Amino acid sequence: MRILILFFALNNLFITSSSSQRILTETKLISDFSHTPIYENLIDRSNDSIQWKKEFAYLDSIDIQAISYLSDGLKINGFVIKPKKEGHYPCIIYNRGGNRDFGSLKIAHCVYWLARLARHGYVVIASQYRGAGGSEGMEEFGGKDIDDVVILPQVLAEIPGADTSRIGMYGWSRGGMMTYIALTQMPEVKAAVVGGAVADQFASIADRPQMETGVLAELIPEYSTRKTEALTERSALYWPERFPKHVPLLILHGNADWRVKAEQSLRLALALEPFRIPYRLIIYEGGDHGLTEYKSEVEDEVVQWFDRYLNHSTPPNMEYHGN
Repeated sequence: MRILILFFALNNLFITSSSSQRILTETKLISDFSHTPIYENLIDRSNDSIQWKKEFAYLDSIDIQAISYLSDGLKINGFVIKPKKEGHYPCIIYNRGGNRDFGSLKIAHCVYWLARLARHGYVVIASQYRGAGGSEGMEEFGGKDIDDVVILPQVLAEIPGADTSRIGMYGWSRGGMMTYIALTQMPEVKAAVVGGAVADQFASIADRPQMETGVLAELIPEYSTRKTEALTERSALYWPERFPKHVPLLILHGNADWRVKAEQSLRLALALEPFRIPYRLIIYEGGDHGLTEYKSEVEDEVVQWFDRYLNHSTPPNMEYHGN
């Protein structure tokens, strides 16, 4: 009897320990930028001293951490950028663009862009996705690698200062596609922003045939036997009814973008209309894929959107109304 009781006690201990297993497996603070290729661009060497250039002074107020976390049993790498000052901050999940290691996140992305978001009072988390940036597994370009995004609220729950009741999502290019798909699976997201986002893979192939041969056919499982189904799954234009009605969506695009034509965002906006999905569409005249001609304007739009819907306003009233 004592042996049996001991067995049950140990078994219960094992179950408790397993159920409380941490998803976030590694964090490493990046405090020294002097060995990075961008360091000389960040500093001023004058009066026998080294200090941040004025435009990078915000680096003193934020922490950048390299992280690893578990997704489907795989170790996935990424970054967390957050204010140094203790507090309870809303969160932004950033979905990167590119494929494989083209577009994988570097310190430069964290410094030049994600840290600029964090300085406004946000905990920013970004995944490399499986199969890229040193992560385990195989990339599927919007397939099972979506799991690496969907699990991030659980990772944020282990980050001190992250308020997981206020989560936004932000994606660019392929990251916009990831955002569209993830929104259909993540009710905890309160607001979203996309830029240069892929909404129609069929149009992308027509505009850039090399995307099919060099990316889609190589990364999407069983592509040759289920091409139409696979592309539709990765094309939000064909399932606008799946978008959540409680998530205001800011869509940004440049009409000189040759990588992803602005027409994709225009057509998606029209498709969202009948379903009363709250969105704002901004097309920047002459803007390229990264909207590099409008960097400050884009930053203002993005921060204002998240500030509005994560800190203040409820979703807009999409019922037809007014005088």
